[in-house]
Amino acid sequence: MENSIIKNINKLGSPWQTQDPFLFCVHHEDFFPKGNKHLGPDPSELKGRMIGQDFNPNGSWRMYHGSRVPGFPAHPHRGFETVTVVRKGLVDHSDSLGAAGRFGNGDVQWMTAGKGVQHSEMFPLLKENEENPLELFQIWLNLPRKSKNVEPHFAMLWSENIPIHTHTDDKGNKTSIEVIAGDIGDSKAPEPAPDSWAKDPENEVAIWHIKMEPNATWEIPASKSEVNRNLYFFKGENLQINTTELPLYHGADLISTGKAVIQNGNAESHLLLLQGKPINEPVVQHGPFVVNYPAEIRETILEFQKNEFGGWPWPSHEHTHAKERGRFAIHADGREEVKD
Repeated sequence: MENSIIKNINKLGSPWQTQDPFLFCVHHEDFFPKGNKHLGPDPSELKGRMIGQDFNPNGSWRMYHGSRVPGFPAHPHRGFETVTVVRKGLVDHSDSLGAAGRFGNGDVQWMTAGKGVQHSEMFPLLKENEENPLELFQIWLNLPRKSKNVEPHFAMLWSENIPIHTHTDDKGNKTSIEVIAGDIGDSKAPEPAPDSWAKDPENEVAIWHIKMEPNATWEIPASKSEVNRNLYFFKGENLQINTTELPLYHGADLISTGKAVIQNGNAESHLLLLQGKPINEPVVQHGPFVVNYPAEIRETILEFQKNEFGGWPWPSHEHTHAKERGRFAIHADGREEVKD
């Protein structure tokens, strides 16, 4: 590798390649059409699609597992956390704890599955007179063994509360960093979920969305100790890390304690940075279940078959909220947040 700060460069697939403590990162971008009264596309738009398994990578949008509304109907998770970063569009959340919410357009949901939870994530097409674009990341962050069986929990990191760190280079070009986890200078992210690996600052977990103006230059702050650090270039034209070009829709595995200067090209660029101290424990994954040993997978499957992690309290596995509702969250303890 020409540049010693970079260990590897990989083309981004689906999902993106991640490192401990992260398990998974997927980037969804869909240019959904106008919606109807059921918050989905017109039925004529569904012809020829594999309803229930619509993941066509060549299409401009997908229904995923949804039948009338795009999204991911009720499904279980156990043993890790989901961090859902919605850059554009809205997500309707419902879960087996009775919690619910509608969030998006910069909001982040941080959910600890812990000992087991079911949730649905549907993408309501609220606009009937114009298109309904959606863009989001879903990031899976592992839990250490001591936290695998904690009570499920979800937190909302509303866009208004996510700090943006701004750097202006010596030519006046700006780089803006949304600090979803971790900190940069005086910009400190909202508190993560209470049992998260990110809760302890010694683990140096960082989730940053980076926007660079054309020709901007910015140096990624070095970490205190060597941790896993991955930088993903998902929008723009060209940029360099020190003297090495990082092609569009590629990721770089970086040495976190070294000097990494990003020089953007002639178009606005967007990057995602995932960083953290590795948990360094065995990982056995079976779909949405993440444990330490194979026998625990069998135990988890039997438990889910027995109690469905509390069942499903909603009228549909593809539950959506009333069209007129704005952004809100109702937590399992009944606490309600209303944003608009």
